Amino acid sequence: MNRFTTPWGELDLTRFPEDPRDRLRAWDAADDYLLRHLAGIDDGPPTDLTGTVVVVGDRWGALATALAAHRPVQISDSHLGQQATRANLRRSGADPDAVRLLSTRDEVPERIDVLLIRVPKSLALLEDQLHRLAPAVHPGTVVAGTGMVTEIHTSTLTLFERILGPTRTSLAVRKARLIHCTPDPRPAPTANPWPHSYPLPAGIGPLSGRTVTNHAGTFCAERLDIGTRFFLQHLPQRRGPLDVVDLGCGNGVVGTAAALANPEARLLFVDESHQAVASAEATFRANTVPAAAADFRVGDGLSGVAPGSVDLVLNNPPFHTHQATTDATAWRMFLGARDALRPGGELWVVGNRHLVYHVKLRRLFGNCEVVASNPKFVVLRAVRN
Repeated sequence: MNRFTTPWGELDLTRFPEDPRDRLRAWDAADDYLLRHLAGIDDGPPTDLTGTVVVVGDRWGALATALAAHRPVQISDSHLGQQATRANLRRSGADPDAVRLLSTRDEVPERIDVLLIRVPKSLALLEDQLHRLAPAVHPGTVVAGTGMVTEIHTSTLTLFERILGPTRTSLAVRKARLIHCTPDPRPAPTANPWPHSYPLPAGIGPLSGRTVTNHAGTFCAERLDIGTRFFLQHLPQRRGPLDVVDLGCGNGVVGTAAALANPEARLLFVDESHQAVASAEATFRANTVPAAAADFRVGDGLSGVAPGSVDLVLNNPPFHTHQATTDATAWRMFLGARDALRPGGELWVVGNRHLVYHVKLRRLFGNCEVVASNPKFVVLRAVRN
């Protein structure tokens, strides 16, 4: 937990799930810069926060929690970010219903009077969200973005300018910047290019030559990444009515390949990204028969999955959380898989060789086999005893 001093009071904030060993903060200088600007502390008068306030991309709920008295709408792609917001609202003593939580797949409010955007890592997600938000913005809407200087590029500003209206940036303060945009009542018409589909290459098993669908912000939304390609070439060959999980499913190509190879399998696609789960469902439905059994779940890994109920978990774990490189997510995925697997059930993992996942898997499962490797990636298999 760490204390965030804001113009609206001091807040004790955490990421989700809360881990006392985690030294990463639930807020940063970009959040602080935007809140100080809204309060009129650094430059100009305070912003009028009446009307509908919408906060987009609030990573751990710092912005929405600070502004809870103004009853904002938070739009987030992250299930973990939404859970952090709920926890931080409770911790601050705010009304738990003070913030309306929406996902990036939900309809946006019809009218937006104040639009606050935490610039996401994915330029595609920003593009998609600006297109979705533009019809609700009017000439009097206050539009302000924020991000660290490493996150705001010329292409970022070009998107604001093209979709919403004239845009400028602030000076950098503690390596953070603000984006100021004046909505144009008659912006040039542009079409939202998302979702995006592309054909898969040959030589990757049952999915060879088929089409994958990606909503904006999904990992490798424009081409198949080389780690997933390697995994698809070495997936387990299993038959029968198995319960299979594509854990951290992204666009769902791994789980869809498993379903095509074993039509009797029951698939569960899980990701903490709303955009990813929507992509996985679109990919699965486009490539399987209507009767194919699958469930699609936005959630925190395998939490909520009954212990000892799964035969096979397929996993390509992320090793970045926003700008931080960490193995915490992978470790939690491995723990969840161990608990969800039946005795004799298997976890198959692909990862960069340098991440040494085999050490963690041996510690958790008591065993780990290298199924395949190349100079960059390794496919590992661990069995629940």
